[in-house]
Amino acid sequence: MELGICTFVDHMPDPVTGKVISAHQRMQDLMEEIELTEQVGLDVFAVGEHHRVEYLVSSPAVVLAAAAARTKRIKLTSAVTVLSSDDPVRVFQDFATVDLLSGGRAEIMAGRGSFIESFPLFGYDLKDYDELYSEKLDLLLKLNESEKITWKGKHRPSINNLGVYPRPHQQKLPIWIAVGGTPESIVRAGKLGVPLALAIIGGEPHRFAPLIQLYRNTAKQAGHNPDTLQVGINSHVFIADDSQQAADQFFPSYAAIMTRIGRERGWPPLSREQFEAMRSPRGSLLVGSPQQIIDKILYQYELFQNTRFLAQMSVGPVPHKQVMRAIELFGTQVAPVVRKELAQKLVK
Repeated sequence: MELGICTFVDHMPDPVTGKVISAHQRMQDLMEEIELTEQVGLDVFAVGEHHRVEYLVSSPAVVLAAAAARTKRIKLTSAVTVLSSDDPVRVFQDFATVDLLSGGRAEIMAGRGSFIESFPLFGYDLKDYDELYSEKLDLLLKLNESEKITWKGKHRPSINNLGVYPRPHQQKLPIWIAVGGTPESIVRAGKLGVPLALAIIGGEPHRFAPLIQLYRNTAKQAGHNPDTLQVGINSHVFIADDSQQAADQFFPSYAAIMTRIGRERGWPPLSREQFEAMRSPRGSLLVGSPQQIIDKILYQYELFQNTRFLAQMSVGPVPHKQVMRAIELFGTQVAPVVRKELAQKLVK
């Protein structure tokens, strides 16, 4: 299983002190987090795309290009690219460029997006939400298959036997479909036989197991080899030296962002009681000591047989020093045990 870090590059006032660091400093901190991710032996770093005041990155490829120059081994991916409101040609070109800069380490995680700000920003109608994604994903996958393309759609000008450049260093860019649990999106990924990334940020993980099975069954029915399918799980994670420290450090920032978003979506403010329930042994939130995180990653593996796990640690304005310690613990204490346990399962 590949293990890595993902972030939306949250940029908000500290809920305790009220202070907010500059955007420039937050970017410098991000580069340090990416470098440390590689140094401690993790496999992937992923950066999300948003167009909101709480998040700093609207163009993951630009950030990943900077990361490519400061790393040598880890894979670099979006998490996610909001494909519905972007131009697939430019997305492909941007990530092909990152791939060239990184020597073949770029990936795309394409999703519809959990927020809608990019649609009016770029002149799209929300009533076309599903159609836009389906059409643009079709174009992106075709661009990845061949240098020259002829394509016709409804929401973008046609392409008539034109080349799209640059081409990536890899023969093809790995393109994942990112979903939040919608069965239609799961079925789409299965029919296409492309890797699936599932975000579990609430509820009980075992309830998502039928969706992963739906993906595998759909892929098999479509003629894809089930042995080659990749499944990634993205979860909210925070690690400290002991369980109480992890909870106390993470809760203020986590509650701040979840309550803020909740106001828009009709959720009540997040209470400490709810937070503690979410980080229980079978809950969706992986917050605790290294051993607790090991146990929960292995529990999720039993449910999903996933090939990748990404930990979203900077959820809300978690102080940089605490994030760095969490990444260090993930790489040096959690990852080695998880890898050893999974290797033993494969031998058996």
